[in-house]
Parts: sequence; structure tokens; C-alpha cells
Amino acid sequence: MTSPLTTPASQGRWTPRLWGTLLVLCAAMFLDALDVSMVGVALPSIGSDLHLSTSALQWVVSGYILGYGGLLLLGGRTADLLGRRQVFLVALGVFALASLLGGLVDSGPLLIASRFVKGLSAAFTAPAGLSIITTTFPEGPLRNRALSIYTTCGATGYSIGLVFSGLLTEAGWRFTMLLPAPVALLALLAGMRLLPRTGRERGRGGYDIPGAVLGTASMLLLVFTVVQAPEAGWASARTVLSFLAVAVLLVLFVLAELRSPSPLVRLGVLRSGSQVRAQLGALTFVGSYMGFQFLVTLYMQQVLGWSALHTALAFLPAGALVALSATKVGAVIDRFGTTRLIVLGFVLMTAGYALFLRIDLHPVYAAVILPTMLLVGAGFALTFPSLNVQATNGVDEHEQGMVSGLLNTSVQVGGAIFLAVVTAVVTAHSPQKATPQAVLDSYRPGLVVVTFIAVAGLLMSLTGLRRTRTQRSVVVARSTVNEVAPATVKEADADRVPVRD
Repeated sequence: MTSPLTTPASQGRWTPRLWGTLLVLCAAMFLDALDVSMVGVALPSIGSDLHLSTSALQWVVSGYILGYGGLLLLGGRTADLLGRRQVFLVALGVFALASLLGGLVDSGPLLIASRFVKGLSAAFTAPAGLSIITTTFPEGPLRNRALSIYTTCGATGYSIGLVFSGLLTEAGWRFTMLLPAPVALLALLAGMRLLPRTGRERGRGGYDIPGAVLGTASMLLLVFTVVQAPEAGWASARTVLSFLAVAVLLVLFVLAELRSPSPLVRLGVLRSGSQVRAQLGALTFVGSYMGFQFLVTLYMQQVLGWSALHTALAFLPAGALVALSATKVGAVIDRFGTTRLIVLGFVLMTAGYALFLRIDLHPVYAAVILPTMLLVGAGFALTFPSLNVQATNGVDEHEQGMVSGLLNTSVQVGGAIFLAVVTAVVTAHSPQKATPQAVLDSYRPGLVVVTFIAVAGLLMSLTGLRRTRTQRSVVVARSTVNEVAPATVKEADADRVPVRD
């Protein structure tokens, strides 16, 4: 069902209601990122107040990741089947309620449960919100602009969340849990008035119950196994058996999807090279950044002795750069295409990570840390919106929720897997005598791993650039044979047409 809001958008004009729709969706994305970043700084206070052990405290973060990453595939397909607007609003209401409960509970298990519910609700709002954008804004410059604004709201929320957490934790950790509740409630009320009404897409085969069960179970077990592996041991029987169980569930899931007339994930979408590159790009891009942010936070607080607020302000230039570029990146994507920008973004982020390897016990902020933050911020501003555009372009409207869920799953699973890998590497090099220099030396292998993850993403994205150039050569050759005008050749340039990327 095509939204009536697409008419003014397709004519190049954004009405106030269209802007309002985008702002509501951006608010949900902002809250998802805000919630993740705010809780990290508050963990010591939470553990002290609720008498939680380190392993139990980990689940305040991991509970959210488990609900979010485990249910994204189901959330994306549910949005297609039950209606994107309906799913988005219900999930946003659940998010607001869970935020309120999380700030009021006096029990560790209840807090962890509220975090799981928040992650679960985000698993439905994220793909529903992204698919509302892709079905409201027509493919091309207008959608690119909308997606660049939408995706950069996530980075802005993450950066602001770090600052807010430092301020709010001083007053009490409960405020970090309660803050998202009124914001989510306001977004819910606005969404009920502004979001376009969408129909329900019903496949001929009905609902894919086996696929939903197997897909959700495999993702939940995968995220759970990765999160627990550093503590249980990567080579432990429990971890190995869990990974084998994940493999079995994934094989059964693929078999179920191949036989289902209305699959949870239509595997045919992965025949597209650009779609595969977008998913793998999201996996490595977010995985490298999560590992980097984790190590830098530890370095600043445990080695340099900086406060939570000082650490948050050190990250702020990267977030500010992303926020300032929000309305501009869409035009850049129109001009250069997604492939070139993804490659450039990975180059910038890799350079930033490599530069940070120069850190010592007395870093000069302007010489090492600030340039790294600016490089990482610029890379983030170019790469993340481009990955979203590349993943959703050329996809039928009734499958936008599915692809959005798949992309968000790559983001969450990539973050969980590579963060666990980086944590394991650092743990393996932990010094027996925890002097500042010894602790810093234990972080360096983790930073090297982060850099190599970014290099892997860069190499993968370069294959798309080579393919684009090949397509370009074919187009030019055909145009020469057919004596096509130069203007037509330019319009057919695959590297400048986002849908081809």
C-alpha cells in the first residue's frame, strides 16, 4: 500500500506532516542509541545500589542486546504482515512503559527483565521505522536525504547519551533509565497523528510460523552464546555446543525458508551482490566501532583516570560531526553513489583506528585523540547512511520491513560478535600486575583487531567498486556501438545511480 504522503515527496516538496513523520521515526532511532550509551556509564552505580555482581551487571547491557538482536528478523517481517504503523506504535508504547519500570524497580532481575523488554520493543520499532521511510519517500534523492537524516540521528543519540549519562548519573542512575520514557511517550502521541496508515501484506501462504520460531531461536541463541563466550571460555564445551546448536537451527531455518510460500526472509534477496555487501558492510562497520568505543572508554577511565563526563566529551567531536552532516549526506550519495562513499568511509575509519595505536600514558588530545575522533566521525557520517540506502534500494515495497530487519540484525549481531572477540583478545593479554603501562599494553592487541575488522570491511566494499567500474565500462561500450549521446551515457553511469549500488 502506497502512502498518500508520497505524492508531495515525489514532487520534491516536503510538507509539514512529512517532516513530522520523519521526526517521529528519528525520535525512535535516537532513543534506541541513547538508551544503549546512557546505561554504560551508570553501571557502577547500578551495581552498588542493587548489589549486583559483575557477571549479573553485564546482563543489564546484554539483556537489551539479546532482545534487540534476537528478534529483529521477526520484527521486520511482522511490520510487513501486520502493518508498519501499527507495529511501530505498539512497540514504541512498550518501550516507554519498560523505561518507566526500569527506573522504578529495586531488584536486579527485574531491571534486567525491563532491559530485555526494551530491546524486544526496539527490535520491532527499528525495522518498522526504517521501512516506513523507504515506503513513504520515493527511491532516489528524496529517500537518500531522509535516510541520511534518520541514520545520523542514531549516532547523535549515542553521543548525546554519553554526555547525558555523565550528568544524570551524578544525580542518580535511575534518571538514566527514566529519561527515555517521556520522550517515547511524546513520540507515540505525535506518531498516532502523523504516521501514514499502512495496509497489511498477506502472502499466499499465510504466516511463516516455522521460520519465525527457528529464526528467532537461532538469533537469540547466537547473541546469547557470543555474549557469554568471554566469561565461559571460547573453547569451553558449553560455548562449542551452543555454536553447534546455532548452526543446526540456522540450517533448519534455511530449509524452512526455502519451502515456505511466505518466508520470514526471502533468501533470494541475498542473490544481489549489493545486498550482500550492505549486510557484510554493516556487520564489520558496527563491529569495529563497538570494539573501538569499548576500548577507548576503558583507556580513558582506567588508564588516564578521566571521569565519565570527561570521556563523553572526548567522543563528542565525532558525534557532532555526524549530526552536522545529517542533512548533507543525502546529496553526496546522489552525486557519488553509495559504493564510493562506503569505501571512503571505511578508509577514514581505518585511518582513525590506526592513528589511535599511537596512544600512550600521556596523550596530547589535539595530536592523537581529536584527529581520531574526527576521522571516525567522518567515516561514520558517510558509511552508515550509505549502507542503509544500498540495502533498501531496489527492494519491493512489501519486503522493505524484511530487508530492514535483516540490516538491523547485521548491525546488532556484528556489534555483539566483534565486541566479544575484542574483549576476549584483551582478556587474554591481561597483565598479572595491573600497572597503567601493562593495562595499556593489553589494550593494544584489541585495537589491532579493531583495525583489521575495518580493513576487512574496506576490502569487501572494494569488490563493489570494481563491479561498478565493470558495469560502467559495459555501458560505455554499448553506448559507443549504438552511438548514444554522451548525456545518455552519463545517466547510465552505474556508479552515480544509487539504485545500482
